[in-house]
Amino acid sequence: MRSCLITVLKMLVLGLETSCDETGVALYDTERGLLADALFSQVDIHVEYGGVVPELASRDHVRKTLPLVEQVLADSGCVADDIDGVAYTAGPGLMGALMVGATLARALAWGWGVPALGVHHMEGHLLAPMLEQEAPKFPFVALLVSGGHTQLVRVDGIGCYQLLGESLDDAAGEAFDKAAKMLGLPYPGGPHIARMALDGDPERFDFPRPMVNRPGLDFSFSGLKTYTLNTVANCSRDAALSEQDRCDIARAFEEAVVATLVIKCRRALRQEALNTLVMAGGVSANTNLRHALEKALVKEGARVFYPAPAYCTDNGAMIAYAGAQRLMAGQADNEETQVRPRWPMEELPPLSQPEKC
Repeated sequence: MRSCLITVLKMLVLGLETSCDETGVALYDTERGLLADALFSQVDIHVEYGGVVPELASRDHVRKTLPLVEQVLADSGCVADDIDGVAYTAGPGLMGALMVGATLARALAWGWGVPALGVHHMEGHLLAPMLEQEAPKFPFVALLVSGGHTQLVRVDGIGCYQLLGESLDDAAGEAFDKAAKMLGLPYPGGPHIARMALDGDPERFDFPRPMVNRPGLDFSFSGLKTYTLNTVANCSRDAALSEQDRCDIARAFEEAVVATLVIKCRRALRQEALNTLVMAGGVSANTNLRHALEKALVKEGARVFYPAPAYCTDNGAMIAYAGAQRLMAGQADNEETQVRPRWPMEELPPLSQPEKC
């Protein structure tokens, strides 16, 4: 990424998201907002394998991305000549999947004579609540919680990030997937766990809240995963798991994850002396987590913001928005296409220089 001195006041940006198993394309206008977006989920492709197969993901992005670009242009009533820049997910993610989006984005930008910019996937999630009518204001604490990441970050501005804590092993979303597999539920596990938990008995099991009695803001979900496995084994020792067994275990597991996240979020807000929390990423769509955070933060005199459910999972709208902010500040790719399967968000350049940056 490079920066130039020229900034602009208005842009129409095409955003491409191909970091994993969802192909997202969107058009964002910095004056009019989100004009159109389209998403294709590969869940049906990967479900029989119990997780994402990288090669299959890359191949499907090749098939789906350009048709979605054409769909978004048609839905928005725009044409290629209207576009001022192209943003794409450059990392973190699956190498092959990232390369598909990066190659297409750079080719389109070159053909249209506009700048291209690689966007950090988690910055896209972090900024997704900015697409809502009532957007949070800086500074705030962000909880980024998805299949690949569980992080608490202090945010003083775009690109001004301080990592406060993260998972030392499984991310929360990954833990949901593994717990679901133990219960014989399909991939992805989070929505299935949440549905079964609705019929679970909250009094039957009390799962541990990992690392909440230790200082700091890091997470660990591997022990909770082991506890779940042992509970499943105990319940199925004499007979197969009943439907009620599965519902009760799902309820206890979900409550343990939610309680852990809430405790750490409250701790982070107190530590940073802030009263605004932003929650983003696929797990942020969990209804129980939203309700628990809202209830807990009212007691702290704080508020929580999150994206609409459609923009919690991977999507092109968040990439178009994040890319537009940086493109308007004059940032753009150089001649070399670079994707980064691993990419610490703290390495991103800030758009401004708040005191904490």
